[in-house]
Amino acid sequence: MNSGDTGGVRRLEERIGYTFRDRALPTRALTRLAYALEAGLPPGAHMDALATLGDAVINVVVVEAVVAGGAHDKGAITNRKMNLVNMTRLRGLAEDLALADYVRWGKGEAAQAVWTSGRVLAECLEALVGAVYLDGGMDAAAGVLRRLGLTERA
Repeated sequence: MNSGDTGGVRRLEERIGYTFRDRALPTRALTRLAYALEAGLPPGAHMDALATLGDAVINVVVVEAVVAGGAHDKGAITNRKMNLVNMTRLRGLAEDLALADYVRWGKGEAAQAVWTSGRVLAECLEALVGAVYLDGGMDAAAGVLRRLGLTERA
């Protein structure tokens, strides 16, 4: 995604089934710190805080769905949550969205294709969920996660 690619954001919105009211949020959610530094963007114009928020939102949505599904035992709830929310699962959902195509990567990140290994794509998905949460609240975030297939009900 390049800095003026509103069409890319619109395509991503179609894929996640959510349209942002605050048009700055998806751009921020899809901007890596390295890109922001290279482009001279202001502090906070990158995804890091949104990824932290999104991680928490995903955990709440998933635990709520597990409890709504009938789990009552703390150990069972924790095990089910761990099976649903892990780096591999989140990365897979991000890959299904082709999320790497929408992210503004730093030059070094792009040259190394950092999204092909580790936790990077999972963090990008978390940032996107954090942005949805800030824009539309918990119900909007839960709806996106349900549509992506992370939860059966939320």
